[in-house]
Amino acid sequence: MKINQIILSGCLLILAACTTTNPQTTSQWQAQQDWQTFEASGRLGVKINEKGSYAHFDWTRKNGVETIDVNTPLGNTVGQLCQDAQGVLAQDSNGKLYTAATPEELSEQLLGYHLPLKHLSVWANGEWVRDEPHRFTEHGKLQQSGWTISRELNEDGTPRILLLENEKLTLRMVFNEINRIAGQPEKQDVCAARQ
Repeated sequence: MKINQIILSGCLLILAACTTTNPQTTSQWQAQQDWQTFEASGRLGVKINEKGSYAHFDWTRKNGVETIDVNTPLGNTVGQLCQDAQGVLAQDSNGKLYTAATPEELSEQLLGYHLPLKHLSVWANGEWVRDEPHRFTEHGKLQQSGWTISRELNEDGTPRILLLENEKLTLRMVFNEINRIAGQPEKQDVCAARQ
């Protein structure tokens, strides 16, 4: 798989871990909220046409900037994906930048298909995206924007696994750690790679 595919696909896929978790029920999903900060780390994986890849990730959303660093199991950075008010960009391990106005445009440009990057943190938080149609399956899975989304929760209610599926892809994120603070961003920053 090309480095560009690993960067974006890696940002959206996590391998399962052996932990006691509980599937999220319909009543546990809620309307989208505003989060001042969001920080998470873990493993991700993507499966496309029976082929898969995986990586580790560090994910932050602060002051209007969302950044996902994709790392090898040894901790080396493979690439970075960043979204701010100016658009979205990906930077590979050699420093080459790829830019687009929206996450969908960038994933189409680099991979040939759309990835739900702009909604990922909303779904990870157990929320549906406001102002977009959604529904639930009988098993408590959220269906929105062409994806079926499910979460497994730790005993304390924090997310352990986020699973997104459509007709082409399966994206899985397993969280080691997740922290968030509700509220509006204090200011509007830009992606570090733009400076």
